Amino acid sequence: MIVPRNRLLISTAAVTIPLALLGAASPESWQILTLVAGGFAAAVLTDAWKARRSLAGIGVELPSVVRTSKNRKAELELRIRNGLLRRRRLRLALDVPPDVGAHSEEVDMILPAGSEWSRLTWTCTPVKRGNYLIRSAYVESVSPLAFWAPRKTLSVESEIRVYPNLIGDKKAAAVFLNRGAFGRHAVRQTGKGRDFEKLREYTPGDSFDEIHWKAAARRARPITKVFQIERTQEVYAVIDASRLSARDAGGDSILERLITAGLVLGLAAERQGDLFGLLTFSDKIETFVRARNGKIHYGACRDALYRLEPRPVTPDFDELCSFLRLRLRRRALIVFLTSLDDPAIAESFMRNVDLIRRQHLILVNMIRPPGAAPLFTPARSQRQEDVSSVDEIYQRLGGHMRWYRLKQLEKTFQRQGVRFSLLEHEGLAAELISQYLTVKRRQLL
Repeated sequence: MIVPRNRLLISTAAVTIPLALLGAASPESWQILTLVAGGFAAAVLTDAWKARRSLAGIGVELPSVVRTSKNRKAELELRIRNGLLRRRRLRLALDVPPDVGAHSEEVDMILPAGSEWSRLTWTCTPVKRGNYLIRSAYVESVSPLAFWAPRKTLSVESEIRVYPNLIGDKKAAAVFLNRGAFGRHAVRQTGKGRDFEKLREYTPGDSFDEIHWKAAARRARPITKVFQIERTQEVYAVIDASRLSARDAGGDSILERLITAGLVLGLAAERQGDLFGLLTFSDKIETFVRARNGKIHYGACRDALYRLEPRPVTPDFDELCSFLRLRLRRRALIVFLTSLDDPAIAESFMRNVDLIRRQHLILVNMIRPPGAAPLFTPARSQRQEDVSSVDEIYQRLGGHMRWYRLKQLEKTFQRQGVRFSLLEHEGLAAELISQYLTVKRRQLL
């Protein structure tokens, strides 16, 4: 299709208005005026006819898959084909979803003569995690006399995968600082480990039960066995994608925070040499990735999470715990990331977690709901002026009752051998890594 440009509208006004005025002033010159108007119309129509070929041989190619992270600048490399090898001026636009956050809706460029392919970088900053498709590209050129703008829609196939932004979590990033030992603090290991590492010469102070008697007999001198912390243990992050995960937590949904924390935990397990697995659930098992390690496996975990969205259903812990009992034969560290401030959901979880707690080490983590805090804290006792109305008093009393129920739930879990933690959303990933490193240091698994 072709559309008129501003130049055509201005030129038409500049030609027709004076001709009309001259025709009104001197009617005897109508033949000359008619010839001038006809010549202008012929030029416009000829330009429109030639404009049909202005986009001949033009093609656009996009990468089939583009991987980026939320709130991080991404670049799409476009290839524009100039089949006629002529110098052309183009305006290009892509059918980009709003959540991709394109920096510009359209881009003007000039295709050089004699070059079949040209490149263009399209920048965007996605604002939401997910999977987005680009199926159309729109190109516009200019006719020879610049009266018309021919337009064409081209079919393209490109997939933009927007993953969670792990770098944006500064507290989690601080955990990965190299300071001699892995973690936020250099801590001493408890115990000597259980996995055999190597043999060495006996030194005074070594226990007799650490001597390798066969090696000592072969070498005719005492040889000591050295042990290390167990490697290749299985760590699973179990993420709740049910209705409570859709609530807000500091500008993002709870599920967004849980996904980021789960991926950061996977990075920590990878660095420790353990196997990391993933499970997401709602009223059914959504995805399950068996524990492995390596970059390819971590990419599979990201692919399993980047399209996950909360569902308006109640979680089914009966099916979840039965699934874990049947699939996980080896003892593993299972980190639940869920919300248990609903009494019915908490009761269901307590009833079903008994099926797996004896075989596996269970950690349950929950983001503290807004307002769920003890009423009489040092910070609040020093700021009595914060209470401005009677309604606020009742709100704080309600928050204290919610906090008290969660503390009672923590004690119930503790009697069952399950560790429950109520965490702030800002430091969720960092606290998860701290818990994981504590388990490794104390060799609880």
